[in-house]
Amino acid sequence: MLTLSSIVWTSLAIAFISFWWQGDMIKRLALQHLHQYFREQDLQLLDQTIVLKGVWPRRSDFGSLQLRRRYEFEFTSTGEARYQGLIELSGRRVHRIELEPHLLPDTHDRLQ
Repeated sequence: MLTLSSIVWTSLAIAFISFWWQGDMIKRLALQHLHQYFREQDLQLLDQTIVLKGVWPRRSDFGSLQLRRRYEFEFTSTGEARYQGLIELSGRRVHRIELEPHLLPDTHDRLQ
């Protein structure tokens, strides 16, 4: 027999797993956007990782509630120096990508 307590705990567990699963999917989407952006800019994502630095609710342009996620990462332009960057997503849309000022590689020094 189901008790109210077991229903509440099961619902909380399902909500937590769903939040984690969707967060993982959004993180992979952010990585895909970064890989494409870095290919276009001739940059390289270091360690192939991004780190979640914040999640907060916000209203979309249509008035619905969304989560905005901020991820930080390191990248290089020449292969020698590390620079910081961030990507923010509102829901599944990229809100912004910011990169620290960095050196631009010469045409013969471009990353492979």
